[in-house]
Amino acid sequence: MSPQDFEHLIAGVTNPIAGRPLDDALDAWLNATWPNGSPTFAALENACREDVANGWMCQREAGGLRYGRVIKPLPATHGFSVDVVQMKDLAGPHHTHPHGEIDLLMPITPGATFDGRPAGWCVYGPGSAHRPTVANGEALVLYLLPQGAIEFTPAPA
Repeated sequence: MSPQDFEHLIAGVTNPIAGRPLDDALDAWLNATWPNGSPTFAALENACREDVANGWMCQREAGGLRYGRVIKPLPATHGFSVDVVQMKDLAGPHHTHPHGEIDLLMPITPGATFDGRPAGWCVYGPGSAHRPTVANGEALVLYLLPQGAIEFTPAPA
């Protein structure tokens, strides 16, 4: 899939969520609307796997992570940026989400979890923070960030 085709696919996801609060209701809506196994989930998962294999996604590597920002915040994506990270049994760098974060876990290893959750969507509200953690194997995680806002911070003691 070309970067332009991927942007078009993402716009189909960001259009109905643009302007909605990033909260538990959106988390539930995403998991009900595009659950693991749905055509939209499968399209996103297949695109990410294919594009990582083709080398234009997850071009950087550090600390056991493969990662990269694949779309900057654009009007076409309703102000969301898109990052994709490939992780295996590790916790990534601690960060905060000034405007929130929407994550899509796509396990490579069956049963892999993201922050303790199975394949699917996970929404963090504005001001939340975490060390994104993949356990029980390997996974791709797609991150939607409003206005691309993320702040890497020291983990709390």
